[in-house]
Amino acid sequence: QAGPLILTPRLSSTPTIHTGSALRLVALNTPLTGDLGSVHSANRQCRLQAQAMGIRDEYRAFLSHHLQDLIDVVQSPYRTSLPIVNLRGEVLFKNWESIFTNHLLPSGIPLYSFDGRDVMSDPYWSQKAVWHGSSERGRRLDAKNCESWRAGDMAITGQASFLYSGLLSQQTRSCSNHFIVLCIETSPDHNTIEELRRAQYRHRRWHHRY
Repeated sequence: QAGPLILTPRLSSTPTIHTGSALRLVALNTPLTGDLGSVHSANRQCRLQAQAMGIRDEYRAFLSHHLQDLIDVVQSPYRTSLPIVNLRGEVLFKNWESIFTNHLLPSGIPLYSFDGRDVMSDPYWSQKAVWHGSSERGRRLDAKNCESWRAGDMAITGQASFLYSGLLSQQTRSCSNHFIVLCIETSPDHNTIEELRRAQYRHRRWHHRY
């Protein structure tokens, strides 16, 4: 049973909450090596962790692999029409395609895990880097995806990005590193903020029963 969803934003800014349709970008609840089981296992973890927090589960891993480019993960009708937001609705990018022209994260806006922690500041993620296996344009790098996210060996490499330099900067790192794994919502929830508030309320009620 999941604990309460507690969102803990950094205090350096108070960005506007986007209340319309959007796609959420959320991190898995633990840092992981390049051995994710497979990209399908990573996709499954995205869905399961969303379900555990009481929110819709239309998520896939923010990863290129040997069969798909990252840029194609989001469904075509939604690539230019919707902002990319964090779990709280704060805007991270203008739209999906804009990530592949300017992948720098906005200053002071948290990037949350499914259980509500800011991976940018929480010490549990000691290395502030994200796996992606992609070029800056979102195309697969076949030799740099930890063998399609099945290998965590020190001698094998995957493409990653340190978050201070954006989501898709080009750092090749050993697959034995424990990095952030992101999940992207692939189609919009038309009640994004209201759903999140209901999920928070349900989990607070569960938590205070004991």
